[in-house]
Amino acid sequence: MNRREFTMAMLAAGAAIPFGITRAAGQTRGGTLNTIIQPEPPILVTAFNQQQPTLTLGGKIYEGLLKYGADLKPMPGMAQSWEIAPDGLTYTFKLFPGITFHDGTPMTSEDVVFSCMKVLTETHPRARQNFARVASAEAPDPLTVVFKLKQPFAPFIGCFDCTSAPIVPKHIYEGTDYRKNPMNDKAIGTGPFKLKEWVRGSHVHLVRHDGYYLKDQPYLDEIVYRVIPDAASRALALENGTVQLVQWSDVEFFDVQRFKTQQNLEFTTKGYEYFAPHQWLEMNNRVAPMNDKRFRQAVMHLIDRDAFNKRVYFGNAKVATGPVSSKTRFYDPNVKRYEFSVDKAKALLDDMGLKPGANGKRAEIKYLVPPYGEVYQRSGEFFRQSFARAGIDLVLVGTDMAGWAEKVGNWDYEMTQNLLYQLGDPALGVARTYISSNIKKGILFSNTQGYSNPEVDKLFEEAAVSLDDAKRQELYTKVQQILVEDVPVAWTLEIEYPIIYDKAFRNIVTTGIGSHETFGSVYKS
Repeated sequence: MNRREFTMAMLAAGAAIPFGITRAAGQTRGGTLNTIIQPEPPILVTAFNQQQPTLTLGGKIYEGLLKYGADLKPMPGMAQSWEIAPDGLTYTFKLFPGITFHDGTPMTSEDVVFSCMKVLTETHPRARQNFARVASAEAPDPLTVVFKLKQPFAPFIGCFDCTSAPIVPKHIYEGTDYRKNPMNDKAIGTGPFKLKEWVRGSHVHLVRHDGYYLKDQPYLDEIVYRVIPDAASRALALENGTVQLVQWSDVEFFDVQRFKTQQNLEFTTKGYEYFAPHQWLEMNNRVAPMNDKRFRQAVMHLIDRDAFNKRVYFGNAKVATGPVSSKTRFYDPNVKRYEFSVDKAKALLDDMGLKPGANGKRAEIKYLVPPYGEVYQRSGEFFRQSFARAGIDLVLVGTDMAGWAEKVGNWDYEMTQNLLYQLGDPALGVARTYISSNIKKGILFSNTQGYSNPEVDKLFEEAAVSLDDAKRQELYTKVQQILVEDVPVAWTLEIEYPIIYDKAFRNIVTTGIGSHETFGSVYKS
């Protein structure tokens, strides 16, 4: 691995200005951005909750060392430069001077080491896997952080965005029960915006962090995240200008097309490159009949994914072929395909002895509906109808956001729908769902379905530590072939979410992290 160092001077020279970001000379100070948070997050501390609403809102409060462009290359975050040793074992980051937490306390390299090696390894499913590869982390001076790896880990430089490695204050969390710390309600980070108030059920009000370390940022005075549970009301709020920005599934997919033509609005699907949202039907592999791969294969045959995309997502997606997104490195399209075939599904169910009873029913399965908007309710209805063709009764069970996270994280479910980020490399965004070491009760977005295969574990590990891309492709091809045969989850779609915003606001999308970004450079023209 070659030595690399990036500095803000490169940005100033125009070497890496993403998405045509406007330079500071044209930016004005002031203004309020009204947007939506849906559903309302259970907590704002991104180190302790990685559900999408928490990350979208929390990205303005908490920062990582790096950002990533649409090409997934690293850019300065709180680290102004970094260096990778030729042997790929030592990563040295230089922080910007003058970074402070929202309570006025200086943020130093000690906070970075504490966050990455103590807090995140306990509370963050993907960070735990990433930083488990670190032999030591040191803070030789307040502005320098040095990570020394146990062995090379090719995608390590991609582990430091605000969602994967948010930095929390050591002086608040050291020696405490992190999740129960009373300061969690204050959400103290280093981002350009700080929490003013959170009126549950109504809104979250963020205001400018005047001590922010980047000159003149943030440009906006405040951001107000409005809680609007009803889909029609969310669409109306965008249409009449009550809110000026929607992201992810704030607007239901059947409404997207009409907003594309609204003259005062800008529409884009950029800003999701780092995440490459990958969706699947999650089945608890511990529970019969999901513990038999023939049943899981039957599920793949029962879902008409082309129809699912057209009828539920209105074409705003691409059919997934396996565990790796076509938008991610090392994707292999030449894997086993499961065509829509009720007859093949029935044959597999018959083969495993799951035959119809007198009433025609083979099994009853409880399906936990994710509380992320009407599209997930419609998805559940689509799956229920699909399963009924083979005599499987899918019973839809509703819950709130916290309840869904608790049940799935604690394996207290039979079937649900899930969506995870791919994060630019299978070692970061894919392996965590399938490796045995990430079966951790109580941790959402880990291997919650309980799939375990020693060969898969071995292949993922070999691919993670190899520095040869050709070898990595070979290993990831093998692991994709195995997983598509075993079907630990039933992959459905690669979702293409929109970001729609009022044209008066600039720099809404500046990196591959999109609406999760800090919004420090956003301004109103």
